[in-house]
Amino acid sequence: MEREISRLTGHYIICGAGRVGRSAARELARRPLPFVLVDTNGEKLQKYSSEGWLTLRGDATQSHVLQEVRIEHARGLVAATTTDAINIYIILTARSLNPKIKIIARASEEDAEKHLATAGADSIVSPYRFAGYRIAQTFIRPNVVDFFDTAMNQQRPLEIEEVKVEKGARFAGKTLEGSRIRQELGVIVLAIKGERTAMRFNPSPDEVIHIGDHLIAMGDTEGLRKLEESASEHHENYDRS
Repeated sequence: MEREISRLTGHYIICGAGRVGRSAARELARRPLPFVLVDTNGEKLQKYSSEGWLTLRGDATQSHVLQEVRIEHARGLVAATTTDAINIYIILTARSLNPKIKIIARASEEDAEKHLATAGADSIVSPYRFAGYRIAQTFIRPNVVDFFDTAMNQQRPLEIEEVKVEKGARFAGKTLEGSRIRQELGVIVLAIKGERTAMRFNPSPDEVIHIGDHLIAMGDTEGLRKLEESASEHHENYDRS
């Protein structure tokens, strides 16, 4: 495991093997994307290392521990312990070692959110706020909630993905209608975020797709995979079979 960790690059570091950390790890493993799970509880980590997850027992507030999981080469870090103060220390340590890394933090208390942001978190997630929002929406918009539950749990689940349009992409410079993304890939573009423009929700058919745009799209796994391929520099034609 130490050898595998020593070769990691472009990976994600999840600090905290509690419910939030485990859920994030499972989603990354499903993709699959490289990650390492860090926690002070060795017994808890043993269960997940036996499943093939990379794990490291250690205190993520300490510089040498984050260096062991190659934070300087990591793409993102999740501060997901159950204590806000510890998450703040993790963020401060991580930011000092890799100023460009994307950091997402868990917040247990509302008052802690501003401190997590000040420490250097790019995004903050409050499980309790999300749970309350979900409960309220189940009362207010039960059919909307049911739609997402059904879409995400069918045999071929729908996913929402972010795809960047690279130079050489097949549909760069075309309108959304002219790209034929929906017709040929079965993917719906929900929004477009430009490099220097705000998010455009529910873009019109004559919206032009530019190099550097991020497409927020919904579809099945295969359709989104083809969209990513078509948006890359070394794209291939759509499979028209």
